[in-house]
Amino acid sequence: MFQILSNSPFFIGLSAADLEVIFSKIAFSVKSFSKGQTIAQRDEEVKNMLIVVEGVVKGEMVDFSGKILKVEEIQAPQPLAHAVMFSKINKFPVDVVALTNCKILFIPRSDVLRLMQTNEVILKNFLSAVSNRAHFLTTKLWFLSFKTIKEKVAHYLLNLAKSETRTTIILPKSHQELAELFGVTRPSLARVLSEMEHEGIIIVNRREVEIVNKRKLLEMIK
Repeated sequence: MFQILSNSPFFIGLSAADLEVIFSKIAFSVKSFSKGQTIAQRDEEVKNMLIVVEGVVKGEMVDFSGKILKVEEIQAPQPLAHAVMFSKINKFPVDVVALTNCKILFIPRSDVLRLMQTNEVILKNFLSAVSNRAHFLTTKLWFLSFKTIKEKVAHYLLNLAKSETRTTIILPKSHQELAELFGVTRPSLARVLSEMEHEGIIIVNRREVEIVNKRKLLEMIK
């Protein structure tokens, strides 16, 4: 486990041997979760630092109609909800669900604070992780500000095809996963992709997408 944690944003610069010594002085636990199991619920108090040490989890929001908006996927050895752990409203902003069988490391808040007070590397790493989180959330908010599904699809495809000459891309997510990312239903996403294909903007072959008219994609997000 310590070898995995040495690659976590909080412990960059520390070896597995360093971490073994550090962890011998604090309280912690590792819990296993099955695929589909809820790890934490939205508005639940964040009492521990949570780090994924094995597997993949997702943060998602579910509205009253049952529509799911996937905020992100988190893989080992990334942390969960660290940006709100010491805030006045220290609650999980989303539901956290296991995408695969996984293991989560729990470190009590009091021990996390003690680690930052006694280890400058961990303190700097924590501040960096929180700053990076703020940047991620700002980017995510900008993406969600696009009002239509077409705008979201256009932005997503343009972001994947950053090269000026690249016209064919392979989607890293399934259509169902993309629908959750965009906060829409899969049929709605399929309908938009079909419309964009009919308009001569893209050609879709399962996860392979060819951008036929990049200019039109750019016009959609202006």
